[in-house]
Amino acid sequence: MDDKILSATECSSCTENVCINASQIYDSCRAKECLENLRVYISPESQGIIDSASKITAEKAEVIWIYSDVDSLPFHKGYYTVNLKFYFRVELNAYTGLRRPVAVDGLAMFDKKIVLFGSTGEAKIFQSKYKEDSFDFSTWKKTNMPNAVVEVVDPIVLDTLVLNGDAIPTCDTDVAAVPDCVQRVFEGAISDTVEGKNIYVTLGLFMLVRLEREVQLSVPATSFCIPDSACHNEEGSPHDPCDMFRDLSFPIEEFFPPNKCEVQTDCNCENE
Repeated sequence: MDDKILSATECSSCTENVCINASQIYDSCRAKECLENLRVYISPESQGIIDSASKITAEKAEVIWIYSDVDSLPFHKGYYTVNLKFYFRVELNAYTGLRRPVAVDGLAMFDKKIVLFGSTGEAKIFQSKYKEDSFDFSTWKKTNMPNAVVEVVDPIVLDTLVLNGDAIPTCDTDVAAVPDCVQRVFEGAISDTVEGKNIYVTLGLFMLVRLEREVQLSVPATSFCIPDSACHNEEGSPHDPCDMFRDLSFPIEEFFPPNKCEVQTDCNCENE
């Protein structure tokens, strides 16, 4: 008898338990933050433009990077503090005359601490993935910590405040301690001078934070996930450009903007 490989649809009852490694979420939370009066740090070159401007507004802000660190919470076994530091790139519009405003980029920062449950683990985890100079003496004992995952969308600019020669007392981080990966986003070196005009922005931020641990699970499986479509590159594509264009669906949604119910998923469409 010829051997025959059965697909999942042909043999839906052919299941077996397989072991997989997955990230289990032990705790999570969401936050809606109004970040008031975050100082915007700019380069000395940009400071001259800011000082000569008659009007300054914040155009938009985006998240560059989030540094996260997890520490166990004393006297609360299984609970951890998630220390987060947000780095934002803020785009400012400096109006220096009747011409178009000059765009100036600046850096804003925000710290947040969250307490979540992450269970316990005493095993030290080492993987065979080689990475040069990956050993860190200060963190090798923390391999049993849960992983913090942060999901965030770019913040909404709510307000801009300009102070001439004054600075709002805040717990600012030393600009010299800003990571190089963040500094390289900006053309000039970011400075923390208080001379001249100081810019502050208020941002609205939405985020999701969760603690995960890698666990081994036994799950039923019917077959392997085998791709059923062929890979085509530009040179070896069996279709010419017109054939590929004919296969595309007409983008009706691009011509007809969504109505209120399509945008707001929580609305009552029966009353529309």
